[in-house]
Amino acid sequence: MARKIGIIGMGNVGAAVAHGAIAQGLADSYVFIDINDKKAEADAQDFKDAMANLPSYAKIVVNDYAALEDADVIISSLGNIQLQHNAGEDRFAEFPFTREAVYQVSQELKKLDFKGVLVVISNPVDAVSALYQKFTGWPKERVIGTGTLLDTSRMKAAVADDLNVNPKSVSGYNLGEHGNSQFTAWSQVKVKGQDITALTSQEERQALFMTSMKGGHKVFYGKGYTSYGIASAALRLAAIILSDGLEEVAVSSYQEAYQTYLGYPVILGRQGVAAPVHLSLTAEENHLLEESATLIRNRVEESFAYLNNKYSNTNE
Repeated sequence: MARKIGIIGMGNVGAAVAHGAIAQGLADSYVFIDINDKKAEADAQDFKDAMANLPSYAKIVVNDYAALEDADVIISSLGNIQLQHNAGEDRFAEFPFTREAVYQVSQELKKLDFKGVLVVISNPVDAVSALYQKFTGWPKERVIGTGTLLDTSRMKAAVADDLNVNPKSVSGYNLGEHGNSQFTAWSQVKVKGQDITALTSQEERQALFMTSMKGGHKVFYGKGYTSYGIASAALRLAAIILSDGLEEVAVSSYQEAYQTYLGYPVILGRQGVAAPVHLSLTAEENHLLEESATLIRNRVEESFAYLNNKYSNTNE
């Protein structure tokens, strides 16, 4: 069965996603969507030029929303990194742009009889995922974001460096917003099966959290954006979906208990969120999760009302 991936937004991140997917042979065909026709066409031609030197062949279609209808996965990487003036700003710096773009893109997407999964990278990813779901009307389980998957990876890297182990020997999660209100659920973190609380002090864990929290700062200040880390997170989710992997991963998904999208582990498969995961968090961690959820929920409600009012008036 042919596999198809759509990518909306062919900027730094979208191009990194496309390169990773095509180099891995993740799908048989791709659809590139971007408001800059020349950029999307140039990327498509660049990849076509590379095909003879790649292990697998893939077809590429440019700026045809109708071609997304039978895609297995659509990855939204639209954004405007110029609005993110420094790495210390919260992820909502791009929201004035992304919320408008999401509304416009959703008008095209909701025309489709799409049965796949939408994976959102665009920041602020939790709020953008929520707006995509609201404006497309697609089932909540089939609209997800990368959430705290990258933050979790950064946490594992920080712990691994500190304790001189392979990051794959570290388990656990960063939860909540992919942004400043996130936190590491240390009650869930293990290193080679041993609780991290038995290996580190509270001060050491706080330092590790700050290292993971600021993991993208060095990258941002070095080249003005991040791309490979988040692209790898999105590609991991796409691979799980395409293979119906039913893997436990921390993504941005709709959490009924909090009435919003936020980073929390779920079982992911071909149809998106296949099952919930329940973590036994401490009272403090539950409080932090509620605070993070409230922040996201308020920004989503505010933006949904703003866009509804703006475009309902425009259409009168």
